[in-house]
Amino acid sequence: MILGLISDTHGLLRGEALEALRGSDAIIHAGDVGRMEIVEKLGRIAPVTAVRGNVDVASEFDVLPESQMVEFQGVWVHVLHDVHAFRRTDPRIQIVVSGHSHKPLQETREGILFINPGSAGPRRFKLPISVCKLDLGQRPWRAQFITLAGK
Repeated sequence: MILGLISDTHGLLRGEALEALRGSDAIIHAGDVGRMEIVEKLGRIAPVTAVRGNVDVASEFDVLPESQMVEFQGVWVHVLHDVHAFRRTDPRIQIVVSGHSHKPLQETREGILFINPGSAGPRRFKLPISVCKLDLGQRPWRAQFITLAGK
């Protein structure tokens, strides 16, 4: 199972981000969506799990939770926007996907894999524009970060 990971679109869904996520069996959007149409467009590729970020304050985002626990083929993933708000409340959590910092990240802490796909929306400072794919069938898990040209 391939998870496509995206965050911090801030209302901008690049065609190259859509192309990079093709082939995903499921997509996770870790917040700061910016426009609900983005979730709908991602949903044309694969089922989407999305959470609300700090910019998602309009009433249209009320349908998105602040965090979600989802299971993909026996792997439990906790999704939230800001990793600083993460509290391990469920011992099943194996992977945490977050956004907010706009910085791509993969690290393991206390047996949990933390992944931030980076920002796929407007460029911020000199940070890369990126999305990520994660093959849950390959162990150890390694995120494949995909840097987008950002044109």
